[in-house]
Amino acid sequence: MTSLIKGNASGHAGDGDAGRLINEVVGVPGGIGEPARLARAAAYDDFLRGLLPMQEGVALLAVGGLGRRQCAPYGDLDLVLLHAGVPGTDELAAAVWYPIWDAGLRLDHSVRTVAEALSVAQDDVKVALGLLDARLVAGDPALADALIRTAADHWRRTAVRQLPGLREVTAARWQAHGELAFLLEGDLKEAAGGLRDVGLLRAISAAGITDALRPAVRAAHLRLLDTRDALHQQVGRRVDRLVAQERDGVAALLALEDGDALLRRVAGDARTVSHALDDVFRAADRLRSGRSRRGNGRPVRRPVARDVVEHDGELVLARTAIGARPDPSLSLRVAAAAAATRLPIARATCEWLAAYCPPLPAPWPAEARAALTTLLGAGPGLVPAWETCDRYGLVDGWLPEWARLRSLPQHNPVHRYTLDRHLVQTAHEASRHSREVDRPDLLLLGALLHDIGKGMPGDHSTVGVPLAEAVATRIGLPTGEVELIGTLVRLHLLLPDVATRRDLADPVTIASVADAVGDTGTLDLLHALVRADAAATGPAAWSDWKGRLVAELVARVRTALDTGVLPEPPAPDPALLAGPLPVVHLTGDRVAVAAADRRGLLATVAGCLALHRLEVISADASAVDGRALVECRVQPRYGLPPDPVPLRADLRRAVAGDVSVTQRLRGRALAARGGGAAPRVVWHREAATDAVLLELRAADAAGLLYRVTCALDEAGALVRAARISTLGADVVDAFYLVGGWPDDATRARLETAVLAAV
Repeated sequence: MTSLIKGNASGHAGDGDAGRLINEVVGVPGGIGEPARLARAAAYDDFLRGLLPMQEGVALLAVGGLGRRQCAPYGDLDLVLLHAGVPGTDELAAAVWYPIWDAGLRLDHSVRTVAEALSVAQDDVKVALGLLDARLVAGDPALADALIRTAADHWRRTAVRQLPGLREVTAARWQAHGELAFLLEGDLKEAAGGLRDVGLLRAISAAGITDALRPAVRAAHLRLLDTRDALHQQVGRRVDRLVAQERDGVAALLALEDGDALLRRVAGDARTVSHALDDVFRAADRLRSGRSRRGNGRPVRRPVARDVVEHDGELVLARTAIGARPDPSLSLRVAAAAAATRLPIARATCEWLAAYCPPLPAPWPAEARAALTTLLGAGPGLVPAWETCDRYGLVDGWLPEWARLRSLPQHNPVHRYTLDRHLVQTAHEASRHSREVDRPDLLLLGALLHDIGKGMPGDHSTVGVPLAEAVATRIGLPTGEVELIGTLVRLHLLLPDVATRRDLADPVTIASVADAVGDTGTLDLLHALVRADAAATGPAAWSDWKGRLVAELVARVRTALDTGVLPEPPAPDPALLAGPLPVVHLTGDRVAVAAADRRGLLATVAGCLALHRLEVISADASAVDGRALVECRVQPRYGLPPDPVPLRADLRRAVAGDVSVTQRLRGRALAARGGGAAPRVVWHREAATDAVLLELRAADAAGLLYRVTCALDEAGALVRAARISTLGADVVDAFYLVGGWPDDATRARLETAVLAAV
């Protein structure tokens, strides 16, 4: 008997050659839709039949996409060479696999007997699922039928026992890939609600546990397959992640209006799949628990809140709630109970609430407001409870504005979620900070509404104010609290924008924020909201240095609000004012340099840091007692910190005026110039005490700060501070230019110099 062979290889050609196989070897073009997928499967079948001579005791089975006849334009071939212990199987396998590799196809292959295949399926639930799609392509029909029938029968007998392990594997995949319904760049196959989950639904249906493939699921599945076909055709290779730059092209291939319409359709289909899978897992749980209870009586019922009872692991309505006329807050109270207990709401209960729960009056009763606060502050239980209620239309009854926000794409590259999920996630994150503020209820509501203006013309922070205030009024908040919600929406970007783009040592900066915020209670709410918003946005939206800057700004503004006195700027580091020049200090993310007073020191330091692949986050320049001082906060551009020894040596030589270092700086920086959208310069007249502010908005590139500071220095401007704010592929760099407001000619000359440097 041959030994077991299992592998995955792409042969001698890359993804691009797979298209050649489809066109030249198999003879079928690409294409989108069910007919194209069936045509590809038929062409692959014809090709593969020519590779395996008819021989008793040997069969070639297709699994995966080919087994289901759902072949993507650049998909893999998943094949099993099944045999009954005939001699020469290794050589026969090589005769089949090598032509496939030589044709340029990716191949996932195995060689097994029926007993071996069943044994592996018994130990590996993923293999068991794969065999459910097995289909004879060539060879001995009786041998193939023996495996296919036995594997299906084994799955039906053992599915209930295997589902917990399958659910664990599935949860790990979801954790790794996220939820397709809410991701701006989701994996169509692996993310929750994607094509892999449809395979689970098909397997659970095959086990007879429940009807998982309802018409809505089948329609969603076909649309997801069409989307993947279009994505392959758009990119020209195998890819399952729908990234932002491909959305418009994929949408055009699917005859959709634009990439946003595509993302909304994918989100709706993924929701359908996720909801169906959630239902069948719960049905399996009930079936398993029912079997374990035989002889032990009925499922346990226990009250968890007024009118809400736990029954068999789900939340249902108490009999008294169903018999009486329901009050309008009932759906919110059920949702709050589900979030607080982290128990799912029974499907029948959701349907009953959607059909019979009366609409909330305006303003809401106090009980409804309390339930909303409990729901938003429930922590990890909020997101699943909210999504369940949204599935059955309950959220639209609470917030009619939600229909516009649902599945709305966000075009800022730092965001990972659609707008609706971002808002709910922000409320979840805000609950972590609820004990830091005087009004946690307003923090949670402000978190839910802070981006409500997105998707409408204009600045969403401004546009969203009347929308949020209208919601707060309808909920029943008093006038002062309604205005505070509007303030949180209007100012929710104030702290991070100021902290990363302005000089925090300048009294004008602190005074302007204090005037805008007004009191320490609002300041605390904004500080908590900023951190929650960043955590819900994605890893690129926050960092330790940004957190420190925001915290420093909050502390200074608090001092001004508490005492009415603006805090003094920090004194220069005494270590920079003593000892022979030059002085170079490297401590963590701080670089401090002192040299003989001269122009251009900031540019020299910035260039040297760029040479060592360090990004400057903030920079301050000053002159004290004949010494020029520069202090920078830095972070590695590519994740790895540089060697401090050569960095310190280059800094000392550069600030001492070593021409060779300067030449290296200019050569490296010029070579690092990047592309991007057209840069823009914006002037701010009264943003500083003793300077004017030049703000550069441009594409990010290594050495940008060096080039711009050099250009400003050569144009005669004196830069005393710089603040660098990176937003995805773009930057907003603020330069404090010492002196009064320049005349028109001077501003034009400086703008020209800066834009030429970019």
